[in-house]
Amino acid sequence: MLKEASYSEIYIACGYTDLRKGIDGLAAWIQQQFDLNPHRTGAIFLFCGRKNDRIKALVWEGDGFLLLYKRAAEGRFNWPRKSSDLRDLTPEQLSRLLDGFTIDPGIKQIKAPEYAL
Repeated sequence: MLKEASYSEIYIACGYTDLRKGIDGLAAWIQQQFDLNPHRTGAIFLFCGRKNDRIKALVWEGDGFLLLYKRAAEGRFNWPRKSSDLRDLTPEQLSRLLDGFTIDPGIKQIKAPEYAL
């Protein structure tokens, strides 16, 4: 469902989020922690707890909130854990995240060994 839906704004809360929070708790946290209005039509906010196999998504639909919960049957989500910032994602990055891939580019600069030069 999340892969097929189109959102104009996609936000991911990096780090850990207490997934025991419900709609009101997550909406208040968005407002207090990130100074954003959670009542943005077309926006989705994604959260992950300590276990990387579960995520929650909060969406304002104009007449109320929709809270989505997804648990991976196998494997884990490759969630960014370095900070407690809010990042915006592209639809392609959201699809990669839900497929189990990292949202950051995986290409690294490799140096040739000195003896090969």
